[in-house]
Amino acid sequence: MLYPAAQRLKRSSAAFLNPVLQNSLEDVVLLYEFLLAELDIDKGQRISIKDEELASLRKAAEFDTICNEVIPKSITEIRRLSSRLSSYPRVLKKEDFERTVLTMVYTAYRAAQSQGHQKDTWAESFVNLYKALKHDLMFPYNKETS
Repeated sequence: MLYPAAQRLKRSSAAFLNPVLQNSLEDVVLLYEFLLAELDIDKGQRISIKDEELASLRKAAEFDTICNEVIPKSITEIRRLSSRLSSYPRVLKKEDFERTVLTMVYTAYRAAQSQGHQKDTWAESFVNLYKALKHDLMFPYNKETS
């Protein structure tokens, strides 16, 4: 399991958390808008959408849940995820791909905000996530050439 936090039970019900943003092309465009609208990451590493109008949308609540309850935030957790992704035997499910992209966005932000050795560590994690996503996108083609 790549994102164990996504399989937790919701506090307010017996349903599983497991949110997914992209169920249609419109959802993909909306995710792109969320990312372009600029994100705020506070000292507690909580991610929020700065644009109030976008932040008020129902999909923004799912975005908030994924960013603040599901994706890993510590460098140790992100390295563990990268390791799991590097040996993942099949194409990622769309929700895992989406979560990996969002983890990569968070990692890029942390790299940009860090200095020295920490910057290098975050940048290395970003590159590892990029490689995992590239491998996933090329997976069907890699199988044909093997």
